Amino acid sequence: MKTVLTRYELGDTYKPLIEPQSRVGKIITPLLGHVPIYRRIPFDPISRENGWDTPENAETMIGLKRLDNLQYCIEQVISQSVPGDLIECGAWRGGACIFMRAVLKTYGDAGRKVWVADSFEGLPKPDKDKRREDAQLWQGGEMAVTLSQVKRNFDRFGLLDDQVCFLKGFFIDTLPDAPIKQLAVLRLDCDMYDSVTQSLEYLYDKVAIGGFVIIDDYGALPPARSAVDDYRKAHGIEDKVLKIDWTGVYWQKSR
Repeated sequence: MKTVLTRYELGDTYKPLIEPQSRVGKIITPLLGHVPIYRRIPFDPISRENGWDTPENAETMIGLKRLDNLQYCIEQVISQSVPGDLIECGAWRGGACIFMRAVLKTYGDAGRKVWVADSFEGLPKPDKDKRREDAQLWQGGEMAVTLSQVKRNFDRFGLLDDQVCFLKGFFIDTLPDAPIKQLAVLRLDCDMYDSVTQSLEYLYDKVAIGGFVIIDDYGALPPARSAVDDYRKAHGIEDKVLKIDWTGVYWQKSR
């Protein structure tokens, strides 16, 4: 499942050199007699394992190591009977959430839900005055994948059912009143300071003792790391932060 979601075994892929519907494509394509020209995208297994690249057609870009960690955390809460649902805040094409649902199905766990929280319209527009670091990285709208596309991705794997719930909208609007009673796994792939902070503020207290908090962007994006560090300091969280790979970290909630 992990190699499929990351397209690890697919090898080299190809994409159009010029998108036919782009401004240039509409001019060039008729001149080429509508014969498509593709460019090769070389496959690097090390990059795919570590989530360094962005697979053209994959459901997730987090790589095999972070999927291994996600599997470990879910298996731990199942084996230790830690109560609660699973959620990812910032789902992109839904791959990590699809994997969550697949693990639950593999273990016959019908009592937990998988929550998919995303705007499905891309990242929010950063406040240039308050969040200069975010504004240097993002303009707003990046990572946009529609809700209907994510649902189709779930359905392609036969995993779109009543154990999967979608929270559409920016976190400041959806998380405060989200009908989530308890969480066993909280996974954040939010990219931005405010998005990470809001996710922790509204969801961390719902994580059961023994549950896991996973931060995808801790190593790669300074605003996300600052948000986590600030929240942990403000709330006296001393659980050891464990490294997954070059950017992902996690900890198990002890109190």
